[in-house]
Amino acid sequence: MEIALLIVSVLLIAIVLLQSNKASDASQIISGGNDALFQNQKERGVELLITRLTILLGAAFFIISFIMFIK
Repeated sequence: MEIALLIVSVLLIAIVLLQSNKASDASQIISGGNDALFQNQKERGVELLITRLTILLGAAFFIISFIMFIK
């Protein structure tokens, strides 16, 4: 079980690092770059896959950690 948690942890770190930087978009709102403020952008293709994989790995990490805590 520990090996599965280690693998999920490494994959989760790697997939989070692959995500696009959305913090810069938030800083544009504060600094006045409001050209994309009200633009509704949908994730497509690889970005959508990475987002869903992040959610899946996060849930797997939580479940494995919870199971290990109970034992």
